[in-house]
Amino acid sequence: MKNKKYILGTVFCFFSLMVYAESLPDWFLPLREAIYEQNLKADAVAPLYREVKRRAEESLSGQQLYLMLSRCEYMMGRVYLYDTRKDEALARFEEGIALAQRSLDMAASPEGWVMLAENLSQSCTIKSVGYVMQNGPNVERYAKEALALDPGNTAAQFLIASRWVYAPSPFNNLKRGIQMMEDILNNFETRLQKDDRFNVYSAIGYAYLKQKKNQEAKTWFQRSLAVYPTNQYVQELLSKT
Repeated sequence: MKNKKYILGTVFCFFSLMVYAESLPDWFLPLREAIYEQNLKADAVAPLYREVKRRAEESLSGQQLYLMLSRCEYMMGRVYLYDTRKDEALARFEEGIALAQRSLDMAASPEGWVMLAENLSQSCTIKSVGYVMQNGPNVERYAKEALALDPGNTAAQFLIASRWVYAPSPFNNLKRGIQMMEDILNNFETRLQKDDRFNVYSAIGYAYLKQKKNQEAKTWFQRSLAVYPTNQYVQELLSKT
């Protein structure tokens, strides 16, 4: 059990979704917003998911289509996971992995590597210890593949920094995690979109909370909620400060 907790800590955190390209189409945004606002249950989000898939298949092709569909699977899997519908969540993440791999088979891209890492990280929260031990380390490896192609990729940077924030003690390094998150804010501001900022703010707040620095944690959680005021998970973390 201890080993599983360690490995899960290195590959998963609540705030794992980042923007994988400089911009995303307007028709994708309602699905993204539903993930972070947390106002809707999975059955209510499903029509948004289907509509985004329809628009993707209508307007995209080839590698870009596979990447967008992988994002859709990842997002819908997240909603199912919030609703504790694990079998349905896992099916979506596994499809997301397959679609990301199809995009990489066509051509290597930072977005493809990040989508592979994101879907895999979520799968590791559901599957067996053996699966996690075998596949969990690939999350950071895939993120590094993304950075090799695009050193400024904030999604890949966040995945790597998250290990130091969210891994259980003694495998974390909260000070290092905070510094890496702040480096993302300071050095790549022009690449950060709405959800990127929410993710980084929340991770810094979580690291301070784990250090029992409640005032610092409260400041960062309040910044997160200024972005997505209805996010229940951060509201709960804020209540602990």
